[in-house]
Amino acid sequence: MLAPLEELEIRLGYTFKDRSLLLHALTHTSLVAESPPTGSTGLAAVTDNEQFEFLGDAILGFLASEFVFSLSPASPEGDLSRLKAHLVSAARLHEAALELELGNYLRLGKGEELTGGRKKKALLADAVEAVIAAIFLDGGPQHGLDACRSFLTRYLWNSIPLQNLARPHIPIDAKSALQELAQAQGMPVPRYVIVHETGPEHAKRFTVEARIGKLHAEQAEGSSKKGASQRAAELLLKRFQASEARAPKSNPEDSLEQSQSR
Repeated sequence: MLAPLEELEIRLGYTFKDRSLLLHALTHTSLVAESPPTGSTGLAAVTDNEQFEFLGDAILGFLASEFVFSLSPASPEGDLSRLKAHLVSAARLHEAALELELGNYLRLGKGEELTGGRKKKALLADAVEAVIAAIFLDGGPQHGLDACRSFLTRYLWNSIPLQNLARPHIPIDAKSALQELAQAQGMPVPRYVIVHETGPEHAKRFTVEARIGKLHAEQAEGSSKKGASQRAAELLLKRFQASEARAPKSNPEDSLEQSQSR
């Protein structure tokens, strides 16, 4: 019988030289919170996968951009951005996690285990990003990137048809829509900052601020950083849309009268 990590390697299509990296990627912060402090047991401290999530998110974004561009390099930037946002969305990552049965391999604290952490969408999506980082780090800059590309092609975008580049078929989320609006109006790129965290490790709540420049900002709360970011972007987007709706519309007749009076 294969050990759990060997089983997961087969599912991933990648064999680790250093399995501690994979173990690190599977370790949720709830387990760290319940583990003894460093030095109290003589054992190495347990480290969570949050830094791996950060790196994996960046690698995922780059490879998704590369893939979308290879499909149709002549498509408008907005359409490419929409498809990329779909490919890297939490929903797509969750689908990949379910196909991998990744929840069975996670290392969780007791509290997270009792609250169904192995089935939580945000937790599973984050774990996929952490695994991407582990593959990259294990393989090194060149081989690791190739291995990540192979993994993502197999699990995230192997079924994306070319015709989905047509604008009506490309789903768009609030963060992508807000970025498009900012670009269209010549404003700075939206930024997202975690301003507050509350609750125990197995049931954290995050408050995220979406901001464009110095004058436009909205905050929202959620059970995941990504969810809170999307909600904050949605609120800021609605504010812009409401502002546009209140703005006085020019009357063609008024413009004609002004032109004739000159």
